[in-house]
Amino acid sequence: MNHEAISIFDMFKIGIGPSSSHTLGPWRAAQRMVKELESLGKLNEVTGIKVLLYGSLAKTGIGHGTDIAVQLGLINADPVTINVDSIGKIIASIAAEKKIHIGNINEISFDPSLDIEFLVQETLPFHPNALSFLVSLKHDHLSFTYFSIGGGFVVKEGDILQSNQQVELPFPINTADELLHWCRKTGLNISDIVLENETAWRSENDTKNGILQIWETMKACIYKGCHTQGYLPGGLNVKRRAFDLNKKLLLNSNYTAYESWLECIEKGGHDFSYILDWVSCFALAVNEENASFGRVVTAPTNGAAGVIPAVLMYYIAFCKGNDEQKIIQFLLTASEIGSIFKKGATISAAMGGCQAEIGVSSAMAAAALTESMGGTQRQVLMAAEIAMEHHLGLTCDPIKGLVQIPCIERNTMGAIKAITASQLALQSTPDFAKVSLDGVIKTMWDTALDMNTKYKETSDGGLAIHIPLSLSEC
Repeated sequence: MNHEAISIFDMFKIGIGPSSSHTLGPWRAAQRMVKELESLGKLNEVTGIKVLLYGSLAKTGIGHGTDIAVQLGLINADPVTINVDSIGKIIASIAAEKKIHIGNINEISFDPSLDIEFLVQETLPFHPNALSFLVSLKHDHLSFTYFSIGGGFVVKEGDILQSNQQVELPFPINTADELLHWCRKTGLNISDIVLENETAWRSENDTKNGILQIWETMKACIYKGCHTQGYLPGGLNVKRRAFDLNKKLLLNSNYTAYESWLECIEKGGHDFSYILDWVSCFALAVNEENASFGRVVTAPTNGAAGVIPAVLMYYIAFCKGNDEQKIIQFLLTASEIGSIFKKGATISAAMGGCQAEIGVSSAMAAAALTESMGGTQRQVLMAAEIAMEHHLGLTCDPIKGLVQIPCIERNTMGAIKAITASQLALQSTPDFAKVSLDGVIKTMWDTALDMNTKYKETSDGGLAIHIPLSLSEC
């Protein structure tokens, strides 16, 4: 059986909100198209470009900033490094001048209102998140079609049957059973297995440094989200809540930066409601930043970006996890569980509903916390199974196509469920478990296939059609 090689840096990508599949994916697709034109020697021959958005990208693309992301990709802006405060100015300039610098090299006429089409009634068969670039050259025409398949992953039409990058892993893994096989054979923890596999791409030191960069981005996002007030963009007038909750929990504490802020949190004690409020605050902070076109980490998607950072912050603040090696262990374990879900089912809400995003992120966080707290390999997999089992069937029904209601609150729920699942697994004997992780992944995929498309990120059903847009919160 072929084994798909997925790195931790495939599962955790630094990017811009609000959606990994609707923002980061189209952004990367546009960058990839520009790179292909450059490799063909055609970049300077481009005279015009029309962008066609299909299916879910069309239906909720405005709310997710898909049109903005495509334009930023076309000018080859980097979502990892771009100054997020400059995005509005860049997009306004393109709209006003009706010109765009393709690849930041070739300036052509481009009117976003005319040259980006939202084809809400058309869907391409491979995946609901599809976009095409129709490129006019001086003496020819080219077309490129890409699919944003979730978590910022992008595949090009025609390449979809080809296997992933050919990397020989020391421990090839597609399923939870295969992961457990390698753990039993070697005696290694899951995080150790993942770290060994990462050596197929880079040195161990480079991997660890990259993971710490991922954590630094998560940490900065949490801290910024807890210290930014106001309302979220998009027209729903949703008030940011992390700022007020952070202020309420810390009373009149004085601090100047993350480290002293963390010390203040730790001094607050271990009362159950106090910890519960902080876990919610961490998750809210991340996803309010995500909804505001802030810099986040796909975990495994943007819509679910708050769960893993919230649980990791819980571990750091309340479980003595404030150590670089422990943080690395946590994220390594989480990434492997996410990759198994991607291989066996999906991490795209457009394919599987919100169970594929919040459910998967909760399973990833539960597994990571369990290993970090000293759980066995089987307890780790059990925790992931418990977390997903209680997200099965969760629909994706964002109001007005925005990653705000109910998405932000769902991250708090996913984080709490992850902690509960971990505690259950740590206090259980896996020998008596009736449901395996592979079994629940198969069930999730079957559920996804049976789910009505109106509950798959289209805003055609659920809360999206039953909540008056005049309401500011639910």
